[in-house]
Amino acid sequence: MFTGIIETLGTVKEINGEGTNLHFTIESDLSNELKIDQSVSHNGVCLTVVALTDTTHTVTAIQETLEKSNMQYLNQGMIVNLERCMQMNGRLDGHIVQGHVDQTAVCVLRQELDGSWEYRFKYDSSNGNVTVEKGSVCVNGISLTVVNSTVDEFSVFIIPYTFEHTNMQEVNVGDTVNLEFDIIGKYVARLLHQ
Repeated sequence: MFTGIIETLGTVKEINGEGTNLHFTIESDLSNELKIDQSVSHNGVCLTVVALTDTTHTVTAIQETLEKSNMQYLNQGMIVNLERCMQMNGRLDGHIVQGHVDQTAVCVLRQELDGSWEYRFKYDSSNGNVTVEKGSVCVNGISLTVVNSTVDEFSVFIIPYTFEHTNMQEVNVGDTVNLEFDIIGKYVARLLHQ
């Protein structure tokens, strides 16, 4: 379980294939604090640490993960959002995030405002996922508040701190992001469509 509050950024140093799996080696200031078998969110995708050095950690994404997330588009040198799992005795500053990406979306608007940024994302609504205005959504692992929600699009506003400390600074029109929809909303939608 995660909160959607990004701890730090990591840089993709190496990508190695093994069958249909991809091993990602990430360099970050968090790597030296991790342990083998620990769960870490990478752009909202919960992955298990399988190898460590003093400055890097390696995780493996299987084909299912690659097909449902933007991990398949990562290249060497790209930046990823990192968050360790939530501590049960701490504050929940974001919202409940499982690290299970539901699907991807494409950025259709990036607009700099006076002191913030607006991003609009379009996604395939045939999967039954929904957003609601003032509800929560996780974009690349970041807990955000939804504005201007429609059937297959929604907007979010990004404050300068979030822009500077996450990879939203690198998201442009046409880029693919990971989405995890609010867990309560998913259960309600499922109950209504039974």
